[in-house]
Amino acid sequence: MKEKKNHDVDNNNNKTPSATRLIPLPRKRFLLFDQTVIMGILNVTPDSFSDGGKWTSSIDRAVSRAIEMVDEGATIIDIGGESTRPGAAEIVVEEQIRRTVPVIKAIRKKSADVILSIDTRHAAVARAAIEAGADIVNDVSAGTHDPDMFATVAEMEVPIILMHMRGTPESMQDLTNYDDEGSVLDGVVRALLERSRLAEEAGISKWMQILDPGIGFAKDMEGNLSLLKHYSDLRTKLDNFPLLLGTSRKGFI
Repeated sequence: MKEKKNHDVDNNNNKTPSATRLIPLPRKRFLLFDQTVIMGILNVTPDSFSDGGKWTSSIDRAVSRAIEMVDEGATIIDIGGESTRPGAAEIVVEEQIRRTVPVIKAIRKKSADVILSIDTRHAAVARAAIEAGADIVNDVSAGTHDPDMFATVAEMEVPIILMHMRGTPESMQDLTNYDDEGSVLDGVVRALLERSRLAEEAGISKWMQILDPGIGFAKDMEGNLSLLKHYSDLRTKLDNFPLLLGTSRKGFI
C-alpha cells in the first residue's frame, strides 16, 4: 500500500521493553499495537481531495476497494461520508448515514474480522455506523463539534480517535498561527490532553482513546514539518497514547 494513501497508527516504539498495548473492540476482538498499524482511507464522498467520487458509484466498488486495502496491509479501514478538506462545507447527518452505513454493512458481511472506523464529527452518524458494524469512531473535531459525541461513544463502548483541529474545515487554514501557544507542538499537546481529559470524564477510558495531531488541519507547512520533526517529543508529551499520523496526500509533502 502506498504511503500517501494511508495513515499510520503508532504505538510506543521506545527501546525500553513494555507491555503491548491493546484496545478492546466490539464482538470480542482487539486492536493490537505490537507494531505500527496501517489505516486505509475509503471516502464515500464526491468531493474528498484524494479519492472523491471514486467509490460512490456502487457499494460493490467501495467494498472491493476496502478488501483490496486489507490485502495490501491495512488493519483498519476508515470510512467517511463528509469531506474535511480545507474549505469543505458541512454535510447533513442524514446524507452521511446514507453514504456510509450501506458500505459498512456490506464490508462487514464480506469480512467479520476487518476493523472499521467511521470518520465523522456527528454523534448520530457515529451511532448509526457502530450499529451497522463499525468498531471505532474517528472524530476530527475531538468531540468539539457535537456535544453528544462523547456520551454516545461512551454508551456504545467503542474506541475514539481524537484529532487536533482549530475551527472547522471551512475556517481552519486561517487559524495556523500558534505564537500565543509557545509553539505548534505545545498547542497541539495542550489541546489534545484537555480533550482526552474531558472524554475520560464523559466515560471514555484512556485505554479507549487514540490521539491524532491533525497534520494538515489548522497547520501551515512549517507547523506540519515541525510536528513531524519533533514526533518523539510529541509522543512523550502526549503520555505515550497511541498516535494516528495522517500525512496522506497533504499538500506540504
